[in-house]
Amino acid sequence: MPRELLLQVTPEIAANELLLHDYLSKQIKVSPKEIQHVSILKRSIDARQKAIKINLKVIIYLKGEPFQETKIELPVYKDVSNAQEVIVVGAGPAGLFAALQLIELGLKPILIERGKDVRGRRRDLKAINVDHLVNEDSNYCFGEGGAGTYSDGKLYTRSKKRGDVTRILELLVAFGASEDILVEAHPHIGTNKLPKIIEDIRNKIREFGGQVLFDTKVTDILVKNNEVEGIVTQNGDKILANKLILATGHSARDIFELLDKKKIFIEAKPFALGVRAEHSQELIDSIQYSCDYRGEHLPPAPYSIVKQVNGRGMYSFCMCPGGVIAPCATSPGEVVTNGWSPSKRDQVTANSGIVIELKLEDFKPYAKFGALAGMEFQKSIEQKAWHLAGETQKVPAQRMIDFTQNKVSSEIPKTSYVPGTTSVEMGQVFPGFLSQILREGFKEFGKSMRGYLTNEAILHAPESRTSSPVRIPRDPITYEHLQIKGLYPCGEGAGYAGGIISAAIDGEKCALMIAEALK
Repeated sequence: MPRELLLQVTPEIAANELLLHDYLSKQIKVSPKEIQHVSILKRSIDARQKAIKINLKVIIYLKGEPFQETKIELPVYKDVSNAQEVIVVGAGPAGLFAALQLIELGLKPILIERGKDVRGRRRDLKAINVDHLVNEDSNYCFGEGGAGTYSDGKLYTRSKKRGDVTRILELLVAFGASEDILVEAHPHIGTNKLPKIIEDIRNKIREFGGQVLFDTKVTDILVKNNEVEGIVTQNGDKILANKLILATGHSARDIFELLDKKKIFIEAKPFALGVRAEHSQELIDSIQYSCDYRGEHLPPAPYSIVKQVNGRGMYSFCMCPGGVIAPCATSPGEVVTNGWSPSKRDQVTANSGIVIELKLEDFKPYAKFGALAGMEFQKSIEQKAWHLAGETQKVPAQRMIDFTQNKVSSEIPKTSYVPGTTSVEMGQVFPGFLSQILREGFKEFGKSMRGYLTNEAILHAPESRTSSPVRIPRDPITYEHLQIKGLYPCGEGAGYAGGIISAAIDGEKCALMIAEALK
């Protein structure tokens, strides 16, 4: 019968099918000609020793043993054109996967997106990068696919307990993603490939009777006797349904303000905030792989680091090997950074958010804003950074050692951030306690990753959209809002997810809860 093995091999063996078959034949003491097929189930890198190894979990099929290539296919969807309607606000991963799940359950999604489709978004991304023009409804955060579409497409999640991660990955493969995402320890699609997958999901929703509306902004939620009746769009149109999945993402400040104004219960939530640090990928490779040249069989190295500094967690966030830094403002008068990598991760620079966990007490200066205090804290830093950098989409920047020494950098080299940078002492951007933690934290990072603390690394500020500054409370069993019947807060914007996979899982769960409620 087929044999399952756990093994460690060199990067060269892992990358070459013939070499791998030879290696395995010796392990199980058979001729390489006897091996019919090898399925790789899991793959990860072990870089703890100087001699880097690849961990593999494989199944070996010998000649004569039954083996059939499995093809991952989509669920059987039925036409829902005339089925009961459910409004889904937001076409990020939570909204898209909620819509697919609703169709699978025999319900009709009306998917509403304030921004443009994936192709239309590109013009607005060019405008913010080249012309410093921010479209409030179409940008790196808003539009089909949500923030992940053009800001990386990472699929790794620690949220295994939240739901079926494999189901989401298999759905993505069925829509065109590489099967490698089922195998890799830290799967990644890439910003260059994700848009086509998102487009195919949208087409499938429409094919089976769902509606997808772009350039459609929700300006009001209709509520009567604490029960959802529908929504109103920017044109004054009403769309009626008594079930509403609210999956608007972590940057939909107007939605948070609408809920607060309508006295629909929300609450401030801690999040993390800091800077985005850029190094050369070659330097990160040398640190992580302990070598001068990583070779052709190892991918660009990522890093992950966590420190406790003055009682606060300071950690790397959304690390992008072989990637670039992007402008992610959602309104004029603010600057925001994020990072992304193409599928090959072949850019010469590496970047990561380096952020500090905030506490509710940090928002006390904004207490008059109630549940929106964290959002106003976040907004104030983004606006201050915009002002300090010259009131364009340039961002404040500083060399890393200069920052730790409170010294303005005499010049900033060109970085991957296309709109450009302005040399600023970062201490002016952040409240004093945050600047102090960042300064001390980078020194600690340098002790753990020798070579990381360097003046060749450039800090960009701020990295502020790590997660939602608001939580929209819901019943932990039914997923329904604690106050408004028929309202299902969902995904990152509601405070229940952190990334593509966990948001998609949450979207599916909300759809399942609605189907259960309608029985």
